[in-house]
Amino acid sequence: MVGTRGVRERFVDSPTSLGAKARARRWEWFRREFPDLGSMSVIDLGGRPESWLRAPVRPARVHVVNLEPPPEVTPDWITAEEGDACDLPAHVRKGEYDLVFSNSVIEHVGGHQQRARFAEAVRGLAPRHWVQTPYRYFPVEPHFLFPGFQFLPLAARAGIVRRWPLVHSRPDDRPTALRVALGVELLSRTELAYYFPHSAIRQERIGGLAKSLVAVKTA
Repeated sequence: MVGTRGVRERFVDSPTSLGAKARARRWEWFRREFPDLGSMSVIDLGGRPESWLRAPVRPARVHVVNLEPPPEVTPDWITAEEGDACDLPAHVRKGEYDLVFSNSVIEHVGGHQQRARFAEAVRGLAPRHWVQTPYRYFPVEPHFLFPGFQFLPLAARAGIVRRWPLVHSRPDDRPTALRVALGVELLSRTELAYYFPHSAIRQERIGGLAKSLVAVKTA
């Protein structure tokens, strides 16, 4: 019998999981959208250097901005710094980038005004972008692996965060559980199109259902 940890690894965490296979397909899709990626300077809002080290694609340069402190050592083609994608420092805003990349970040920035600021930053940093986010109406919420989680009242979501065995890290107290539940706001296609009105909104499908949305601008 597979334990709950084994279930999560099978679906999300292990290198052979359904999630890992979906990520591999997404990288290949990304490569097709930007065939000259190898010569590009990419800014990644909210990502991590290790994601690029594991990725099957490699731009000429990557600048990662994340709220977390960066690792002490990165390869010479990766620059990583601590920063808020909704309030970027001047030297980042003035940088020269070919492409903005963001994977599963916009749903975490906190409310409409912050999402609008995030989108404005994306649009201002480079002529091209790839902004991916889980789709609100996919049946299983991807962060907590609970069906319909995103449609439940906040109190119920906080209770699930504390007790559901497939949650990645379960908080010990209710205030933390509330904060975790409030930290994810999945977007609809209409919302993503509102924030990126001049982008193509593409769907990433699993089993015929839209699992994720991507705002893509290739020129």
